[in-house]
Amino acid sequence: MFDYTATYTDLYQLTMSQVYFHKGLQDETAIFDYFFRKLPFEGGYAVFSGLEDLIKTIETFHFDEKDLKFLQAQGMDQAFVDYLKDFRFHGNIYASREGDLIFPNRPVLSVEAPIIETQLFETLILNILNYQSLVATKASRMRLAAGDRKLVDFGLRRAPGTGGYSAARAAFIGGFDATSNVRAGRDYNIPVSGTMAHSFIQRYDNEISAFRDFASVRPHDCVLLVDTYNTLKSGVPNAVKVGKEMEKNGNRLKGIRLDSGDLAWLARESRKMLDAAGLHYVKIAASNQLDEKVIKSLLSQNAPLDLFGVGTSLVTGHPDAALDGVYKLARANNEPRLKLSENMEKINLPGKKQVYRLLCSDGSFYGGEAVAGADETAFDTMHHPTDPHKSLTLNGFVKEPLLEKIVENGQRLTAPGKLEEMAAFTRNQLHKLPEEFKRFENPHIYKIGLSTALKEKRDRLVRQHKLG
Repeated sequence: MFDYTATYTDLYQLTMSQVYFHKGLQDETAIFDYFFRKLPFEGGYAVFSGLEDLIKTIETFHFDEKDLKFLQAQGMDQAFVDYLKDFRFHGNIYASREGDLIFPNRPVLSVEAPIIETQLFETLILNILNYQSLVATKASRMRLAAGDRKLVDFGLRRAPGTGGYSAARAAFIGGFDATSNVRAGRDYNIPVSGTMAHSFIQRYDNEISAFRDFASVRPHDCVLLVDTYNTLKSGVPNAVKVGKEMEKNGNRLKGIRLDSGDLAWLARESRKMLDAAGLHYVKIAASNQLDEKVIKSLLSQNAPLDLFGVGTSLVTGHPDAALDGVYKLARANNEPRLKLSENMEKINLPGKKQVYRLLCSDGSFYGGEAVAGADETAFDTMHHPTDPHKSLTLNGFVKEPLLEKIVENGQRLTAPGKLEEMAAFTRNQLHKLPEEFKRFENPHIYKIGLSTALKEKRDRLVRQHKLG
């Protein structure tokens, strides 16, 4: 994992904290909520990823000597710098379970801690959770498109800086089977997968010599790239020859990879040639600018593809590029807080809260969640956040609380989660989500409502601030 220290933040987090310190507010408890306002990719859900990386980082987050000297050079006074020497997190964190499905305008994570601590973690929280949740959601959409076919992350070389490292993790949670990223495989125990580059074949005087050398060294994991010169006239015929030679030596060609051209047509023609040679077991992989819509199109054309290698669109979250997650103050100085906006949808929810998922009697998702005050023990109605004429009676639904306390007084309460368990949890949650929310075109809108008490609290604060 990336070696974070506490200067991995924006300057204004420190300038605000410096003021809090000098005004004696450093011990005041505050609550901030992390949430997002719009689903990515015009989809019907998002996948929560990055929580475990965030908690591991918070556990060791501190200012080292290099940090402190740099801050002094930036004009931070000595008293504040001395305070930062012993900076550690002492608060509580409540969060949805990693791998769960998340939806707009409701808390996904809440931080309850001394106000400087809540402030200094804002950038880190947004940086980790926004990116990993975006990639996990993109990966999940590709999993829906690919069905039970294999998905491999090929995105490291196209990722923003070291983002490819955490992207491999998020993609696995979202449903990918493996990554080409060796370091991520080592650190996160993700299966690694790779074939060869065109340059390997170009190095040789002829294609078949390259194939034979590769097969001789990697007979148990041999996938041949067949489009360097001519896929159907050269690449596949040479792969067939090598495959038959491998059979004589007691081995099997694992697969071929298509990386250019009309992938659906080439896959069909390649399958015919492989089958005609008795190589029915050889798999066909495809790469080259794939995303969920291309994968869906290929399979709708009955392309006999067994594996998809996805790079750019996965790690860049194309076409959205970012999840618009925000981190807003909900309580300070023992009072609920909110930010006003001319747009009612951008007014955050005040106070400490809990989120309840509405489940049908069979355990499936109804398609809605209710946000209530953390101290509300019972409520039977949820109200539309912005339309006063819309409400829903909750009788008959099971209300499942989603925000669990995972850190208390700076100490984690749960053991580190295993990545394969998070991925399995995501698959299970997607199974419970009705199909209408998973389709790519015009998915149903997931309902987020407010309890009567929370809505009244928010509306009262809006009136007070508008009156000035």
